[in-house]
Amino acid sequence: MIRCLAVDDESYASDIIAAFINKTPFLALVGTTTDAFEALNLVQEGKVDLVFLDIQMPELTGIQFLKICGGKCKVILTTAYPEYALEGFDLDVLDYLLKPISYERFYKAATKAQQILMPVAPVQQEVVSQQVMQGNDFIFIKGDTKNKFIKVNYEDILYIEGLKNYVSVYTATQRIVTYQALRELETELPRPPFYRIHKSYIISIEKIKMIDGNTVYINDQAIPIGETYKEDFFKVVREGKKNG
Repeated sequence: MIRCLAVDDESYASDIIAAFINKTPFLALVGTTTDAFEALNLVQEGKVDLVFLDIQMPELTGIQFLKICGGKCKVILTTAYPEYALEGFDLDVLDYLLKPISYERFYKAATKAQQILMPVAPVQQEVVSQQVMQGNDFIFIKGDTKNKFIKVNYEDILYIEGLKNYVSVYTATQRIVTYQALRELETELPRPPFYRIHKSYIISIEKIKMIDGNTVYINDQAIPIGETYKEDFFKVVREGKKNG
């Protein structure tokens, strides 16, 4: 997850960015602040990967912030003033968002940050159709060469995250990337133990450590339960409790 901070001298503006961050599966909100010096301290302490930064702030402008932080984090500028764009890009900002900011435009900038901060090896991987598998307790994932396949036991899978046109399969020891839509992989996985609980996540119900409100915890990873999937998921949980 990319640790994000929203900085704007107008709290309603940072709240909008915070809501966008919370809506984006690969971003994690560290916090919001109207104080540029507080934000600078968090960056200097190494607690932030990506800052969504306003330019026109009273005590320390966004441009001054960029010069002081010295590349210790990535920055996406958020402003109502297009005239600062050139100077911002000269200081190596990732993107320049003009207010009012739509989620579509925000997401485009966020994926640009993801490509830099969460690089994925460009291997053309795909999940082999279940019809060709010999057995019911594993899946093969194509590796980075033509005839390389990675066998993954179902019991080792913690959760699966979908990001645009590829998915990441997480086990306790590795992350395996495969270029496939999450909905396609969903049809190939046995149910139980695998359930889709969010538009971007499939989990193994056997690996759940805790459920707190609308969040599932697997190891130390917090995974949101989507509104669309909530009713079916909690029905499974309740039935499992009764059977237990």
